[in-house]
Amino acid sequence: MSNLSVPRDQTNDYSREAAALRRRFIEEHTGANLEHTCKFSFDPAMLPGNIENFTGVVQLPVGFAGPIKVNGEHAQGDFFVPMATTEGTLVASYSRGMMITRAAGGITTTVVDDAMQRAPVYAFANAREARDFGLWVNENFAGIKAAAETTTRSGKLRNIQQFAASKLLYLRFNYTTGDAAGQNMCGKATYVACQWISQNYPGKVSYYFLSGNMDTDKKHSALNTLHSRGKRVVAEVTIPRQLILDRLRTSPEAMYAARRTSQLGGLMAGAVHNGVHPANGIASMFIATGQDEANVAEAHASLVHAEVTPEGDYYYSVTLPSLIVATYGGGTGLATQRECLEVMDCYGTGKAKKLAEIIAATVLCGEISLGAAVVSEEWVSSHDDLGRNRP
Repeated sequence: MSNLSVPRDQTNDYSREAAALRRRFIEEHTGANLEHTCKFSFDPAMLPGNIENFTGVVQLPVGFAGPIKVNGEHAQGDFFVPMATTEGTLVASYSRGMMITRAAGGITTTVVDDAMQRAPVYAFANAREARDFGLWVNENFAGIKAAAETTTRSGKLRNIQQFAASKLLYLRFNYTTGDAAGQNMCGKATYVACQWISQNYPGKVSYYFLSGNMDTDKKHSALNTLHSRGKRVVAEVTIPRQLILDRLRTSPEAMYAARRTSQLGGLMAGAVHNGVHPANGIASMFIATGQDEANVAEAHASLVHAEVTPEGDYYYSVTLPSLIVATYGGGTGLATQRECLEVMDCYGTGKAKKLAEIIAATVLCGEISLGAAVVSEEWVSSHDDLGRNRP
């Protein structure tokens, strides 16, 4: 069996016939039945660039939460939010958060930064040569930028950060990428920029690698939390005291006490952020809208801040410093993913920041709802009623 390989059609590998051939192969060699995997409604011809060895689909339930009211600079109004998940209570919990924030007047959202990175590393004979190279990079930024931007219409090189260690210099190229997520775009642009550097730098480079891992692609890092990767979005709301008493069956003081003590618990546990469960909302929306699901590793790292106001109301904010989203390209054009984006009017060009604001607002709703459920001791009972713990 070690010599076997999944069959491919050299003339047309993205067809229903090629997919059926692979299903038969898998069934013959594993004994499994792919009765449901074979059922899909779109043309496989649209999949080049999205997957190899296309064989079928995995069906995941989609529910709509909302409406959520967003008072953003790019997203304004009421939206129904698609969430793909198999976790009972998730859609209900987010809908509850959307209900309470809507009653409070809606969630204000702000995109405060936007950058995607590729981070090459250069090695030299000693630290002084590395320092001198960094000075040359600063002096020749215009040439590096021009070379990088020959590869893309929408990508723009914004700046290059420098981080020195030993005789190495790490360069963090920061790009704006329009409505694409932009990882591959930035990789290609930086590769061409590095070729330009190789041709024009008068000194001697021992070696370089296109990525020195300081872009921290698809993994959490403190650097991304501080300097952003993708969209940096803030969502905030002030919930009137009476709403919390009446609808969440707790108080601003109790919610703030839970927030304060949970932050200490997270510190003791070595948590990388102080959110409650941002990955739930982000992952379910990423899958529903055709985002790169691995980017949840970066995007989930949230910064939560809360206050009881002098009037006794509850101010709550969530900052997502590394929210990587696209409304064009990648998986966004696939059939069901495009439909889910269109529900929010977030498909196509000019919509990426709008989608980022809706996702950030959704995360806030989930944080409020789960936090209140824990404080009011309704967390377990809700899972018993709607989730996996039901009898």
